[in-house]
Amino acid sequence: MPERYTIGTLARRVGLNVETVRYYQRRGLVQEPPKPLGGIRHYAEEHARRLRFIREAQSLGFSLEEVGDLLSLEDGLHCREVEDIAGHKLTTVRERIAQLRRIEAVLTVLVGKCHGNRGKLRCPLVASLESSGS
Repeated sequence: MPERYTIGTLARRVGLNVETVRYYQRRGLVQEPPKPLGGIRHYAEEHARRLRFIREAQSLGFSLEEVGDLLSLEDGLHCREVEDIAGHKLTTVRERIAQLRRIEAVLTVLVGKCHGNRGKLRCPLVASLESSGS
């Protein structure tokens, strides 16, 4: 017989909060199992797999909307569409990395200016940031 979980057990098993599981249910990302008359809902391993997928996809930067798109294509017949979604995310990540590298380079220079600043002179970092807007 397959293992069954209460929502609390399911949430702990996948490393989520119960309210997060409920939120995903409200968003339509996870099906809510039927509630037997006078009983409690029981979740299956398929629910745990789906929740782990959502959690991992979010850790890779996918929004919940994108996660929903990926889940709607999970039948194995839409690999091209999944590849397109993931490819777009990869492009976004690469652009963000390039932006962060530019920020790092500018901050390295500005922090270096501060480091060499002695006495009661105006802070070079603050002065640079104030003048960069003009």
